[in-house]
Amino acid sequence: MLNVSENSFYTGQTSPIFNKNIAKQARAFHRQIEGYKPTPLVSLPLLAEKLGVKSILVKDESHRFGLNAFKVLGGSYALGRLLAEYLNIDIAEIDLKTVSSKLDKPLVFTTATAGNHGTGVAWAAREMGQKAVVYMPKGSSLVSAERIRGLGAECIVTDVNYDDTVRLANKTAQENSWMLVQDTAWEGYDKIPTWISQGYMTMADEAIDQAAEMSEGQPTHVLLQAGVGAMAGGILGYLADRLGADNFKTIIAEPAVADCIFRSGTSKDGTIVNVSGDLNSIMAGLACGEPNPVTWPILRNCSDLFVSVDDNVAATGMRILGNPLKGDQAITSGESGAITMGLLYLLANHPEGQKIAQSIRLDQDAVVMIFSTEGDTNAERYRQIAWEGMLPL
Repeated sequence: MLNVSENSFYTGQTSPIFNKNIAKQARAFHRQIEGYKPTPLVSLPLLAEKLGVKSILVKDESHRFGLNAFKVLGGSYALGRLLAEYLNIDIAEIDLKTVSSKLDKPLVFTTATAGNHGTGVAWAAREMGQKAVVYMPKGSSLVSAERIRGLGAECIVTDVNYDDTVRLANKTAQENSWMLVQDTAWEGYDKIPTWISQGYMTMADEAIDQAAEMSEGQPTHVLLQAGVGAMAGGILGYLADRLGADNFKTIIAEPAVADCIFRSGTSKDGTIVNVSGDLNSIMAGLACGEPNPVTWPILRNCSDLFVSVDDNVAATGMRILGNPLKGDQAITSGESGAITMGLLYLLANHPEGQKIAQSIRLDQDAVVMIFSTEGDTNAERYRQIAWEGMLPL
């Protein structure tokens, strides 16, 4: 249920590509998109009291551009940077509503996705008057596929796992001269994944600005979920630069069946370790076996703990957020969004978790920040978990 390792590679070294200055550039781009507004940062004071911490702050990404997930931040910023580069103009000159008029014909963007990233790319392509082709791994939610198609993109569900689907998308892009917009990197392909992770920093920039206006104060503990680590790395890089890496504790959480970050963090020399197989988890957005080499260095340098958990931990987080103590606000959080809340609950209530919490001073003086990165993107399964009690602890 709970597998924890202290990060022996911690240095606190910040990143030159994930910092507050670049975050400001990304947020300036997002601000000019019609419908932009910061998503809520929700305080849960009664839950904080029950779990023995000072405050719990939850960034609720179910409100992002009406897409029920945060991923559009990365996809839209990457598409904006790609179009700016293609047109040889500054990204500040990219207007989503008029950029298509600068092109002779629409460009085709393609990606592999577990759902939310592809939705973001499809939405951004549509908003910019471009085309998108999205590949999904076997076992993907048909609801997610239909949502992507509803945004005007072509969506193809493959018969291989996520990492092999990424390879298929890359191969097809090369064969058709399409632009691959992937949120993981490999040798020779790191510029676009960097832009995607930089786009995610808007979420953290909003959260820290919002926290500055609240009585709870800035976070002393941050819990981040990881698939390939693109979001976790971008967010952690920003926070380490703005707050100082030594001023808060960071826990990186993953599904046990796809714990590539955990295994990399517990390797002999801190090098990347891949996980293969079907990687079946309810946390589809985190079911990735190959860490992003662009963001791995910041995770290695600035994380305090690596944790892998079973699916029932995420399910518990969903139920806690959706069924709050009287007086706290309800938050609809999907499987990949709620893993950190489930983990926080374990750290407060599980005997082994309590020892870990004590070791990192997760106590009555702790201000905990978590990022609920998606809402009920799979509504049927959300009901099975929240209503019917699927996957109990």
